[in-house]
Amino acid sequence: MIRTDALDQLPVRTAVPALERALDERGAAVLCAPPGTGKTTLVPLVLAGLTGGGPARRVLVAEPRRIAARAAAGRMAWLLGERTGGRVGFTVRGEREVGPGTVVEVVTTGVLLQRLQRDQELAGTDVVIIDECHERHLDADTAAAFLLDVRGTLRPDLRLVAASATTDAAGWARLLGDAPVVEAQGVSHPVEVVWAPPAGPVRPPHGMRVDPALLTHVAAVVRRALAEREGDVLCFLPGVGEIGRVAGQLRGIGAEVLQVHGRAPAAVQDAVLAGPSGGRRVVLATSVAESSLTVPGVRVVVDSGLAREPRTDHARGLAALTTVRASRAAGRQRAGRAGREAPGAVYRCWDEAEDGRLAAFPSPEIKVADLAAFALQAACWGDPDASGLALLDPPPAGAMGAAREVLTAVGAVDGAGRATDRGARMSRLGLHPRLARALLDGADEIGGRRAAEVVALIGEEPPREYGDDLAHALRTARRGGDGYAARWRQEVRRLSRALGSTRDGSTGSGAGTDDAAVGLVAALAFPERVARARGEGAFLMVSGTGAELRDGSRLRSAPWLAVAVADRPAHAASARVRLAAVLDEDTARLAAGHLAFSGDEVRWTGGDVVARSVDRLGAVELSVRALRRPAPELVRGALLEGLRREGPGLLRWTRDSEQLRLRLAFLHRVLGAPWPDVSDDALLARADAWLEPELSRAGRRADLARIDAGQAVRRLLPWATGDAARLDELAPERIEVPSGSRIRVDYGGEQPVLAVKLQELFGLTETPRVAGVPVLVHLLSPAGRPAAVTADLASFWRDGYRGVRAELRGRYPKHPWPEDPTTTRATRFTSARLRRD
Repeated sequence: MIRTDALDQLPVRTAVPALERALDERGAAVLCAPPGTGKTTLVPLVLAGLTGGGPARRVLVAEPRRIAARAAAGRMAWLLGERTGGRVGFTVRGEREVGPGTVVEVVTTGVLLQRLQRDQELAGTDVVIIDECHERHLDADTAAAFLLDVRGTLRPDLRLVAASATTDAAGWARLLGDAPVVEAQGVSHPVEVVWAPPAGPVRPPHGMRVDPALLTHVAAVVRRALAEREGDVLCFLPGVGEIGRVAGQLRGIGAEVLQVHGRAPAAVQDAVLAGPSGGRRVVLATSVAESSLTVPGVRVVVDSGLAREPRTDHARGLAALTTVRASRAAGRQRAGRAGREAPGAVYRCWDEAEDGRLAAFPSPEIKVADLAAFALQAACWGDPDASGLALLDPPPAGAMGAAREVLTAVGAVDGAGRATDRGARMSRLGLHPRLARALLDGADEIGGRRAAEVVALIGEEPPREYGDDLAHALRTARRGGDGYAARWRQEVRRLSRALGSTRDGSTGSGAGTDDAAVGLVAALAFPERVARARGEGAFLMVSGTGAELRDGSRLRSAPWLAVAVADRPAHAASARVRLAAVLDEDTARLAAGHLAFSGDEVRWTGGDVVARSVDRLGAVELSVRALRRPAPELVRGALLEGLRREGPGLLRWTRDSEQLRLRLAFLHRVLGAPWPDVSDDALLARADAWLEPELSRAGRRADLARIDAGQAVRRLLPWATGDAARLDELAPERIEVPSGSRIRVDYGGEQPVLAVKLQELFGLTETPRVAGVPVLVHLLSPAGRPAAVTADLASFWRDGYRGVRAELRGRYPKHPWPEDPTTTRATRFTSARLRRD
């Protein structure tokens, strides 16, 4: 029996007519409705014709998380007076409850992508709702782009709704072809903001680490909120580990403590969403409770101010979640949970002054995440570079380049970036391409079941208490009775079925030990993370990144590791290993074979040429011996590398040769061609034109130091055009002044400088020029100290000389200081010497 009273209380019902008109007229719309208004539950039922008497349609609702998909389906089925699997069902990874009469199906965005790849037309589906699109998850952005492509080419009748819990809908409206924006007003009660920063200093988060002092403070604020307020408390924390630690500090508080996150057992999730059953509750939740779920009974929110976002270090092959400060938009969403049913309060565990410095919105996942899975989806869709996809933010070129390298290495795409048959099979496995490669290739070596076990273990990192040894974690999961072990077994079954449906050959023998099996699969998934020991607990990955194990790890004595999970804390030189497996050298060579090199290496290392015969995997040297007679071209390349790193200063530069280089640089800057560019980069780019034959004769650093740089640079002068002969005319090394002295010109600055004693310029009214540029005259006292600077001598004699004369003639009475310097003979000598002459 339909629960009409509950449906009538949902505020979004007032916006439904406008939404239906928008879909009838434009086929697409953006629905903005605050959390708890019923946009996720009432709207799909109305559009499917299950309430309100509208035409019957099949509606697909895409949620960003499994917990939200299950909860939404359960809530809609309850509103209809049914159980899930009837007219309302759901499909998430590894779990499906639908029946022949299902007309509203809730799926995760990942499942939707899989379905679109199999059936681009989405046959039988009339409406697709992408829920919580404001969260900017990559799968949601990708699904929207694919659906817009389908609607524009194959299914113009397909109706699309982008549902958002915020009013920042302009971008989605543009993306959907200037679709109408329909807004629903929520029933929002006032929420008091209580600023509750820690009393002492707290270290900022980095990587996955959160300062224990902050977690202790959050637990204290929860206790304070229970004492000061009525109702249940919803506390936001960044991840499962932090939830567990705060839960441990809340024992004995006189309230039921519940934990809500994507890994929580279904029974716990259902209990939280069912509402209070008597006593007070404290619900510790990740950001899953910001907008995807409504938790009844909550009057107080305690916000740690932290969230988790994906980050990728492409240079080191490290991709992981990292702890960040939650955005202001997330803070508003979280606070709103306290005012859903009555006036409430939010306790924010940071200072009010910090709030304005927070990011306005969370980072779009496409901007910060590993894009290998996205790139494979795009390639299988037929758009390898994603240039034809309608996306709110284009994928960064660097991240796409790194993603294509990964896909090429695992055989998922060809040289042009198009998906191979193997890539298509990998995309159907519902795994990251790295894990798909490990599953397919590992099954051939150790059997499909065992490969599926290891991949399932890597795909969802096991709890911290399982330890960092992957083989030990596998044995723990097999015999475990906890929630993680149950989810792991479910994923193993799913992968085993998927593997069977995508393979056309053997699934391997399954022989060998667990230790060998997990090492092989982890190394196949992350070949650049294969690492060799270089000291107790310290390793070097073939990518060149250092890696360290925690104290007490049973892996510390292993000669090789396959690192499955690692992160690199801010400012740390090495990555921190969180999950790894023991490996042998043969397996390391097999998995990272594409990074293997054997041959002669001549490099500039430690400030000189080092010649070796080397066998290595990436940065890991397996064997090395000195090379007595390296090939001349390799030596020359190493010397050029040294010059690039340390600059042409490795050569012998005399004062005259340095002056020559400055003169040429001045002419190039003022006159351009044919005068050469003699900057470091330009000189190294034209090494053949000026450093030969000396460079090819050199063998080490000392040989470079014997090369006369000035003589070599002269080879770059424009001899062919005859302009070289004008060097001394255009940029003379010295200028003769009226006293007869030849004064060196300094070309080191923007303007040539002539530093000369003032008395040596008497009678000269025109400023000297070089290449048409007036020199900057530094006028010196008889003792050679600066007296004045001018680029206009005539003006100086007229206006500035009198002041200099008044200041200096008492200090230097033996030197001439005429009233009219323009009619006096220049001199290097004293007045007495002038009289004698």
